[in-house]
Amino acid sequence: MSVTIEQVRHIAKLARIAMSDEELERLVPELNNILGWVEQLGEVDTNGVEPLTAVIPNTLRLREDAVTDGDCRDAVLANAPVAEHGFFAVPKVIE
Repeated sequence: MSVTIEQVRHIAKLARIAMSDEELERLVPELNNILGWVEQLGEVDTNGVEPLTAVIPNTLRLREDAVTDGDCRDAVLANAPVAEHGFFAVPKVIE
């Protein structure tokens, strides 16, 4: 598969990238080379190879799911200008 200068111009227009004719002409062979490399990858035999998300094995380091800083409502509400029924009290806003 190869791209033409008209296709590159159309792609640039869709991406809203202003390009001169000289830039478009330079980009055509580069895109064709990239497409050639992708076609080469399609020729590789991958039968029996499991898909990978990374080259090295990654495992998440999990921590215990425990509450460590709870039950401090009174200390938090001590900073509130007005507190009612264990909550911050704010003025009513009606528009």
